[in-house]
Amino acid sequence: MPADQPSPILTPLDMHGVLLANRLAVAPMTRVTATPEGLPTGRMVEYYRGFAEGGFGLLISEGIYPDHAYSQGYLNQPGLADDEQAGAWQAVTSAVHASGAKIVAQLMHAGALSQGNRHRDESVGPSAIQPKGQQLAFYYGEGPYKVPMAMTEAQIEEAIEGFVASAKRAVGVAGFDAVEIHGANGYLLDQFLTEYSNQRTDRWGGSVANRVSLLVETVRRVKHAIHGAAPVGIRISQGKVNDFHAKWMGGEVDAAIIFSALADAGVDFIHVTEFEAWRPAFEGGVDSLAALAKTYAPNVPIIANGSLHDLDRAEELLRAGVDVIAMGRGALANPNMPALLAAGHALRPFDSAILGPIADIKDSELALRR
Repeated sequence: MPADQPSPILTPLDMHGVLLANRLAVAPMTRVTATPEGLPTGRMVEYYRGFAEGGFGLLISEGIYPDHAYSQGYLNQPGLADDEQAGAWQAVTSAVHASGAKIVAQLMHAGALSQGNRHRDESVGPSAIQPKGQQLAFYYGEGPYKVPMAMTEAQIEEAIEGFVASAKRAVGVAGFDAVEIHGANGYLLDQFLTEYSNQRTDRWGGSVANRVSLLVETVRRVKHAIHGAAPVGIRISQGKVNDFHAKWMGGEVDAAIIFSALADAGVDFIHVTEFEAWRPAFEGGVDSLAALAKTYAPNVPIIANGSLHDLDRAEELLRAGVDVIAMGRGALANPNMPALLAAGHALRPFDSAILGPIADIKDSELALRR
């Protein structure tokens, strides 16, 4: 950008009534720092407050489990499955609001990738197929994933109702400004969307139009329950925490079906995440997944996430129609990133020690926020 013009990343945005000071968001990152009962802790308050004080316009929470059945994925993961958990989130949302930022509750059902659920010993998924890969050691996991039980229709309804009830708590009790349904990264809704993990022959399986239907139904039901009190978005990806390089088998045809269906469901924003968000989504193509989301959901705000701490790449996506840039590793290393960019200062490099050996919130991180 010319020296006398502000970066577009620092310009404000009205996202369905949620007024953002800039286009920089903190991406959702699992930090396993809640109590064993799923209650947010004082350390989490300081963690989120630091990003707000550092100037980020929007914070997206770590994945929050929505029910007391099969949704919890990790030990010390926070929940919104009851009013006590929702009430404990008020300290986080109040701290964020007092510092001038907005915060989204990301609701996550782990499904077959659950590796630490205090409510159930078993896991569930669309089909009884063992997930690829190994459990995540930095989230207290060890060894292969369990073979999940194939979900019954009643269990699918229970999962949808969990999203609905927790979304109502997020907005009505906890004080979040918006809700993001986690439909990405290999968790339950993405398991239904993914061909190899969804071998069902009922209305939830088969064609991509059928496989996206649980995501669509969840969006519709949550939006109906909230009655316009807050925006309802969804996170979408191809890659998964247990299958990093996964791609949609139908390429851009699948992208057209998926993004169009979500737009038709009335989703208020789509959060697209890829390892390198600016790269073409499919071999032989030219458009990124974020660009394809904008093509097939043209009236829906798009959040892009994935190695975008290079300001030039972030601005390029904004010029291509993306609305918000979500930072993960870049935000961990630079909790005051918006202030640094506004002042023209260099960003700190990411130190992977932040996330090891366990990816909990560390004293060294909190020190960056003081």
